[in-house]
Amino acid sequence: MIRVLLADDHTILRQGLVSILAKDDECIVVGEASNGLEAVEKAFELEPQIAVIDISMPELNGMEVVKRIHKKLPDCRILVLTMHEEEEYVIHMVRAGASGYLLKDSASEELIKAVKTLANGKSYYSQYAAQVLANQYTQPDKWNDPYKNLTKREREVFHLVVDGRTTKEIAKTLDISVKTAENHRGKVMDKLKVANSAELVKYAAQHKLLI
Repeated sequence: MIRVLLADDHTILRQGLVSILAKDDECIVVGEASNGLEAVEKAFELEPQIAVIDISMPELNGMEVVKRIHKKLPDCRILVLTMHEEEEYVIHMVRAGASGYLLKDSASEELIKAVKTLANGKSYYSQYAAQVLANQYTQPDKWNDPYKNLTKREREVFHLVVDGRTTKEIAKTLDISVKTAENHRGKVMDKLKVANSAELVKYAAQHKLLI
């Protein structure tokens, strides 16, 4: 049986995904999560073979969820299931550690096919995502990374600031001191050349990083 973890903050959609996978004899849903932090916790606890992750989730965005799961559980294959089809999202998620990328309007048969393909150690991308990755491979200079030279930790802080978190909340979420969180915040703004949180949110919107 292929052990699957589902993470999506929309209950009705998540339940629908459970029903789709339950109809297949080779799949079993071992856990569900309604936000990013819960997804990471459930993944670490259950160690599923496949984690189906949405990009836009509360508490912790999908990109950071993918990064954390991939780092701690490299054998867990991650399938991103999302409504976002912009090329930036595809590239960000694959770089974070996703092995598959599928749009939510895909047929149920394709979801099952994607899960089984990942379980067999292969990658699975929708036709659009595959084209984006092919273009990135053949024309690497065409796409400029909007994160510039931010470190992994600074990227985490970037998204938390954009989500409206205070410095104290960022420190608590990342389990670091308030002073360290403040330093990271300052470096993010310096590197992206923005003066305040409002400009950082504007920067995120312009570069499709509001996830």
